[in-house]
Amino acid sequence: MPKAALRVQSFAISIDGYGAGLSQDLQNPLGVRGPELMEWFLHTRVWRKMHGHDDGETGVDNGIAEQGFAGIGAWILGRNMFGPVRGPWPDESWKGWWGDEPPYHTPVFVLTHHPRAPLRMAGGTEFRFVTEGIHAALEQARAAADGRDVRLGGGVSTIRQYLRAGLIDELHFALSPVVLGQGEAMFAGIDLPALGYCVTEDQATDHATHIVLSR
Repeated sequence: MPKAALRVQSFAISIDGYGAGLSQDLQNPLGVRGPELMEWFLHTRVWRKMHGHDDGETGVDNGIAEQGFAGIGAWILGRNMFGPVRGPWPDESWKGWWGDEPPYHTPVFVLTHHPRAPLRMAGGTEFRFVTEGIHAALEQARAAADGRDVRLGGGVSTIRQYLRAGLIDELHFALSPVVLGQGEAMFAGIDLPALGYCVTEDQATDHATHIVLSR
């Protein structure tokens, strides 16, 4: 059986290369001004359906968002993508940003330095907390994916770690028409051609320019 691919999908970055704003906290999960990066996604039927609505746009942006969920058997997230809690877990009251039924519907491997018991949620999502690093998380995610692909959800720091290690097979970025000026820089100090990546697809819509990097 072919090895499951590790994919970054629908990850928004600004024109000046930032994937999140500054000062991420409970009130600003994506940092200050970070939500502006996701404007392209908020129009889609995929997003609206996640929130219990039957409307939303069905064009290119929506189709690309749908592709990001197709064939995914497991996810990997950095700890900041799971929540704002820092340091040792004070308790197990924090269960993520998404309510009782997160949108993943698969095992989700959360990178952390601090152990925590697995957390089962409605709809098939189970958060599993990995303290052994990025390679261990990928190995466990591939085993759980059972032949399907693994989606690397972010954040920026986590994607950069996997990029530097040459572990990502494909990256889809939604380049949003936003200038942040500061925040978490996605590509600073990373030589993508030297790592074997090149642009294999690009498509512009009214809300974003979609770019796929492959190796």
